[in-house]
Amino acid sequence: MPEPRRRQHAVDRDATVDRDATGDRDAAGDRDAAGGRKVAGGARKTLQRVLSRAGVCSRTEARALIAAGRVSVGGRVVLDPETWVDEAGAGVALDGAPLGAAAPLFVLLHKPKDCVTTASDPQGRRTVYDLLRGIPGWVAPVGRLDRDTSGLLLLTNDTTLADAITDPSSHLPKTYRVKASTLLSEAQLDALRAGVALADGPTRPALVERLRDGDHRSFIALTITEGRNRQVRRMLEAVGSRVLELRRTGLGPLQLAGLPAGRHRPLTDEELAALRRALGGRP
Repeated sequence: MPEPRRRQHAVDRDATVDRDATGDRDAAGDRDAAGGRKVAGGARKTLQRVLSRAGVCSRTEARALIAAGRVSVGGRVVLDPETWVDEAGAGVALDGAPLGAAAPLFVLLHKPKDCVTTASDPQGRRTVYDLLRGIPGWVAPVGRLDRDTSGLLLLTNDTTLADAITDPSSHLPKTYRVKASTLLSEAQLDALRAGVALADGPTRPALVERLRDGDHRSFIALTITEGRNRQVRRMLEAVGSRVLELRRTGLGPLQLAGLPAGRHRPLTDEELAALRRALGGRP
């Protein structure tokens, strides 16, 4: 059974903080902690979501804790993770202790290539959680980097901040160092700057800097302000090239510089303040 306040790497795919509606359902069968229908109006969320929002575990771990009878609301053990409760967690207890917000954790990881952004992998591949020994609590990745992409990955238990970062309306810049499979012409770079047509719609304008050219390949820095699936790879394909190597070097004001692959460090207070400013002062 998961121990949410001590384990730092027992998190599965549900733990990754990607932007979704809310994770809560407003179905006719939803019930509150007293067994009745969900009360209309008021700030209420499902019990599993409240546990996750408190930063003590993932939603998957929350479901396991609830099913094990370790969570109570108003002194009564609740076994349904879809039970609606006060959004602030009033009256919710875990193992008899009133639910309180976990100490905030903000971890910057240099994710290496050939490492997946999940807690476990059925193929036995290395995951980012194998690199997070010594983190004193649960954290979840803010978005994902695919297996073949290396670089800056932010992990946190602050789901409100994570949602703000992954909100498409935030347009938080993400910078990548790209090794292309071909020499890129100025016309191709201009096309990337202006935005290219992808299957899910045109991309927003991007910042593109030519770093250097090799004998047969170009190296560029590409900054985008959206986060679609495999977007940079698809953008290079749209201008007639391919990505051979991809490393994320920046997320808003956060920079990867100086952090070796596979290592992690906490965010500084200055970095966290700069990140909140980049998000317009929220949350």
